[in-house]
Amino acid sequence: MAGMLYLVPTPIGNLGDISERCRRTLEEADFIAAEDTRVSLKLLNHLGIKKSLVSYYEHNKAFKGQAIVDRILAGETCALVSDAGSPAISDPGEDLVKQCAAAGITVCAIPGPCAVITALSISGQATGRFCFEGFLSTSKKSRQAHLDSLVKEQRTMIFYEAPHKLVNTLQDLAAAFGEDRPISLCRELTKLHEEVVRTTIGEAIERYTENAPKGEFVLVVAGAPEEVKEAATAEDAAARVAQLMEEGLSRKDAIKRTAIELDLPKNVVYDAALK
Repeated sequence: MAGMLYLVPTPIGNLGDISERCRRTLEEADFIAAEDTRVSLKLLNHLGIKKSLVSYYEHNKAFKGQAIVDRILAGETCALVSDAGSPAISDPGEDLVKQCAAAGITVCAIPGPCAVITALSISGQATGRFCFEGFLSTSKKSRQAHLDSLVKEQRTMIFYEAPHKLVNTLQDLAAAFGEDRPISLCRELTKLHEEVVRTTIGEAIERYTENAPKGEFVLVVAGAPEEVKEAATAEDAAARVAQLMEEGLSRKDAIKRTAIELDLPKNVVYDAALK
């Protein structure tokens, strides 16, 4: 009988955040696939767990992934962990999940620590709709293309960034979104010196240019304000009806579609079309 793959989230700072279910899963798994076995060993020692560890990270996932899949298909259960947080989110575990899914292996995700959700929940930004953008590319061209694609994004945007790259990234965000765009900078989440700075991108640049940033950051950036469309006029409606009729629609259908497209009452469009 084939085994399973468990995605086991690990603390992003505070070791007390490991859940009983996560602890039990690590204890019962046949082996643990870890992004960095040295980091995971510290956690296992803290929990008093002795277990076989195999490394699985960005630069060996191409061949290690299949070896892990083969062991699971042979009946073993694997617990996948990253250095911190939920595996498979902005993490090489994404590829292992795909391989297991393709092989028909059951994948079970255990809820737990996740820097994205933790930062968003305390950011003070809108949380109803958001998009996670991860780390921006170090390639200037790719980085620019990424930010260009987000210029009109109205959802709250979340980025990861290291302290030594923070100011440069803030400057790139300012160029893309403007210095007045609200941003919440969350650092050292769940740790002793956890801090949330709610400000604008421009003010953040000044702050961290004067004071060198420390710790890993999650940047929560407000989305673009909703564009206010100019109200359509009767002349716009008449022109659109005429265009649709030239394309082959009946007057009735052209009026109906125009009313929907221009967000105008059907009787207004009807009167404009007759005139």
